[in-house]
Amino acid sequence: MEKSGYGQDGIYRSLRPPLLLPTDPNLSMVSFLFRNSSSYSHKPALIDADSGQILTFSQFKSTVAKLSHAFINQLGIKKNDVVLICAPNSIQYPICFIATIAIGAIGTTVNPAYTVREISKQVEDCKPKVIVTVPELWDKVKGFGLKYVMIGSEEKSNLFGNSKNSKVTWLNDLVKNSGNVSDWFPEAEIKSSDTAALLYSSGTTGLSKGVVLSHRNFMAAGLMVTSDAEFAGERDNLFLCVLPMYHVFGLAVIMYAQLQRGVGIVSMAKFNLEMVLRAVEKYRVTDLWVVPPIVLALAKNSIVKKYDVSSVRQILSGAAPLVKDLMVECAKNFPQAIIIQGFGMTETCGIVSIENPRVGSRHSGSAGMLVPGVEGQIVGVDTLKPLPPKRSGEIWVRGANMMQGYLNNSEATRFTTDKEGWVHTGDLGYFDEEGQLFIVDRLKELIKYKGFQIAPAELEGLLVSHPEVLDAGVFGLPNVEAGEIPVANVVRSPTSSLTEKDVQKFIADQVAHFKRLHQVTFVESIPRSPAGKILRRELREKVRSKI
Repeated sequence: MEKSGYGQDGIYRSLRPPLLLPTDPNLSMVSFLFRNSSSYSHKPALIDADSGQILTFSQFKSTVAKLSHAFINQLGIKKNDVVLICAPNSIQYPICFIATIAIGAIGTTVNPAYTVREISKQVEDCKPKVIVTVPELWDKVKGFGLKYVMIGSEEKSNLFGNSKNSKVTWLNDLVKNSGNVSDWFPEAEIKSSDTAALLYSSGTTGLSKGVVLSHRNFMAAGLMVTSDAEFAGERDNLFLCVLPMYHVFGLAVIMYAQLQRGVGIVSMAKFNLEMVLRAVEKYRVTDLWVVPPIVLALAKNSIVKKYDVSSVRQILSGAAPLVKDLMVECAKNFPQAIIIQGFGMTETCGIVSIENPRVGSRHSGSAGMLVPGVEGQIVGVDTLKPLPPKRSGEIWVRGANMMQGYLNNSEATRFTTDKEGWVHTGDLGYFDEEGQLFIVDRLKELIKYKGFQIAPAELEGLLVSHPEVLDAGVFGLPNVEAGEIPVANVVRSPTSSLTEKDVQKFIADQVAHFKRLHQVTFVESIPRSPAGKILRRELREKVRSKI
């Protein structure tokens, strides 16, 4: 094997020390999460930056245990039932998610910025029994007619005035009425191969799909993410989680991976630069794992200088590529911190590669080396043959963290995962001679706006539903602040007087804010392949040639 990790069989292997993954087939990710917690029971596990509430590991464990009993006894949730969480980050979010998993039920998460139409697609697909939400989002979810768990307490909310809603149970009441269970979990027959979560991703093609992740996937990913810190014997870290917990990055890579190591999390409902800096200063946060737009804010905003950020030792950026210059600029505001990148997907439970903070060159623009337990291949797009270092092709990966498949979609599963367990990422990249992975471009056509994924096909479907639109092509244009912005080429019917603003409003009324069109150009026709596929690259190049 070369220094790059490239073997004669065309497979790249991790250059990190090997991992011992749990082998017990009856181990659940919840018992794994708390396996050592008695040795740090008084350490803070969850800190709510918005309310100031703090839960130690022992309080966290007993609250999860009480809620898991309440889910069974008070709401009748059974193994394999689906619980959907539609809420912003809070310390109740992990409690609800972990309590769901503890009884063998399945957690699914949805972006709270979604419209009713977008949420209903997910509800139809995964058929939840219960929706966990917050009073502010009640109007979006009340129409589904399911059972609801409302985060918070009834006394403090005036959601239903003086009347009761028989379908709604308040989280505080569930925990309060669960009896004296201290911190033992309900008996549940859970195998590590059982489904733990359904996380919706735009996948490598088309509309959002439910990625099926098992208990084993979460345990493996948790150990992979934290292997460098474990190897270095780090114990006193504190992570800020401002990235949404409905996303694999917030849920698996920050929340689950760190808590299973006994590392505390400071939760924050939404990104606000000054609030982030205030939380860093107040709680002495050591690790900021974020996305490129937040790195941009940390690098370019002079307000950073007003706060004591000396506790920050590491800033990791993921979800979209980060340019070298921005890393260098950010490092000036955080001279004591190491700035690194990682790469993962929902389909890989959030992790494929990560830069080692202690080894290798800095600010190279690389997505780091493969984490232990993950193998990679770079496959020629035309030849389908494995490629050596410095040659670019599609990135294929496999390991114990790879998804079980897409829910109710065997065709998409076959398209993404082959018989040998390789997940075809749809990303183009290469390994260098040191085994560092560089992401070059995407085969898949997703638009990445501030780390959010936007499927062009969804927006095209909406555009074509307008009576005056004959055809449409949506694609991403590079943008310094957002990474990419969604723009559209639209063919109007001959008699139409539609304006750019009309089209933008038509879309904005139906989708979450991040999917809105930033630009609409009216054209004579949309270029398509003989098979009818929109040639987005041509659309993009046409716009670039005019810039």
